Amino acid sequence: MDERVYYEPLANGVERLPTELQLFHASPLVMRTPHWHAQVEVNFIVKGWAHYKMSGHEAKFNAGDLALFWGGQPHYLDSASDDLIYAGGHLPLVHFFRLRLPPGVQAKLMQGATLVTGATDASDPINFERWYDYARSGDLMKSSVAVDELLLRLERIRFSPYALLPDSLALHDHGELDPHTSPIVVRICEFIADNFREDIDSIDIAVAADVHPKYAMTVFKKSTGMTLNDYVNLLRLSYAQALLMRDEANVLQVAMDSGFGSLSAFNKSFRKIAGTSPSDFRRELRTRPSVSPNGRFASASLFG
Repeated sequence: MDERVYYEPLANGVERLPTELQLFHASPLVMRTPHWHAQVEVNFIVKGWAHYKMSGHEAKFNAGDLALFWGGQPHYLDSASDDLIYAGGHLPLVHFFRLRLPPGVQAKLMQGATLVTGATDASDPINFERWYDYARSGDLMKSSVAVDELLLRLERIRFSPYALLPDSLALHDHGELDPHTSPIVVRICEFIADNFREDIDSIDIAVAADVHPKYAMTVFKKSTGMTLNDYVNLLRLSYAQALLMRDEANVLQVAMDSGFGSLSAFNKSFRKIAGTSPSDFRRELRTRPSVSPNGRFASASLFG
């Protein structure tokens, strides 16, 4: 009999907060099934090692590795050392598309690649722990500084060797900014983050971004590999995934509260990403013991 304790997503976890930047410093539990969330995940391995099953490839991160991957594709931590400690954060796209990353990296990450670099130093574990402490301090200035410093640290990746998995080819930057980075994408992400539970469409999004709807769709697709509708649905599904974990959850009410206009649309979208229906997902969760994540998390709701 498997006596290991597994991570179970919580109703107030990262899945429920698709528009918030969460920082963490944790000894995580392994997962038995994939989950997804609408942020780019940052992992810095302070101690031990972690093995992930991603969509289409696997990745092992060792102590000192810094990694980024898109959480919108199903993934899970399926194995780890007993002494694993990792730190990092979950970056909403509004922050991710402000990063000055090397050419093509943002688009490749959004399409399922994993970036990993071992070019870290003794300051990184100290900094990641401080950023987490700042984020949970309740001091808005400290939270803002934590976010700014984290983003700058990620931008420094371009100055050292890194690899994009599954190709495992070490790459170097040649000084250009990612041509897909656009303030338009940031404005689009900001509007969707504020309104994804409402009845919005491409015209509403384009008006908010002050561009033509066709241009908004083209720029967003080039930058993320997703359509506007795909991204709106992903935020809704991430939010719905968390609501379904509540004991009193009613599937129809979850669909409505998450922004889906009908139960059929919700079922179709949920099955597409999870491979199961919302009802079956909830039923499976209820057969498992309730376990809290073995770690520490802090949120920083900053979009400035």
